[in-house]
Amino acid sequence: MTLAQFSSVIMDMDGVIWRGDTFLPGALEWFDWLRNHQVPFVLATNNSSKTPQDYVSKLTKMEVSGIEPWQIITSGTTTADTLKRRYAPGTPIHVLGGDGLRAVVTDAGFVVADDAMVVVVGLDPQLTYQKLKTATLLLRRGADYIASNVDRTLPTLEGLTPGAGSIVAALSAASDREPEIMGKPYPAMYETALSRLGTQARETLMIGDRLDTDIAGAYALGMQTVLVLSGVATRDDVNTSRLQPTVVFEDLAGLVQSLGHR
Repeated sequence: MTLAQFSSVIMDMDGVIWRGDTFLPGALEWFDWLRNHQVPFVLATNNSSKTPQDYVSKLTKMEVSGIEPWQIITSGTTTADTLKRRYAPGTPIHVLGGDGLRAVVTDAGFVVADDAMVVVVGLDPQLTYQKLKTATLLLRRGADYIASNVDRTLPTLEGLTPGAGSIVAALSAASDREPEIMGKPYPAMYETALSRLGTQARETLMIGDRLDTDIAGAYALGMQTVLVLSGVATRDDVNTSRLQPTVVFEDLAGLVQSLGHR
């Protein structure tokens, strides 16, 4: 298949644009293409460990300027938006996650606390047994259980490392509970992205490196999809999957080349 015309783009970051602090092939050229063709875009990641401003700063340091915080959607900001719809300002929220998730929950008007009736879980690079224990006890007492995302792995320069989903799996096993999930492939993040872009799903292109999250969620909403093999998914995964992206490229360089004539 080939890509039809599209008027906006949603794209993942880890495994698509970069691994760690290193740009993947074609990433800089892709940003240039989007700007030269005046195509609006947002960056949507299941990684909740950083704030939108953290990502803007990272992109600026990597010589991609002009990205605004509103163009960054994380599973953390999606979680915070959901919390604001459901709970009163000042409600205590227990956060098992990184500084980015704690920051967006606090910025949304809530109090991050050890004792709470809501438990929010994300990627925590400083995970300890004590943190799992505290969250488990709260869940067994009946606290609401929300996961920013359930990506089992995170692409890094060293290889695939544990993602938020690995932490959620441990917590679910210990608590005998399953969470409500905010990130891809669930609709909330895509709906936020479409709202910010002001476009319909059918005219929006989603670019990701995971079949089970990036591509599955976008496909369910009727978007065109590009899978890049620079992150998690492999060619074998594509060949054996019942879910097929619109097109597959090794990396963003292949996408840029294919669109060069437009």
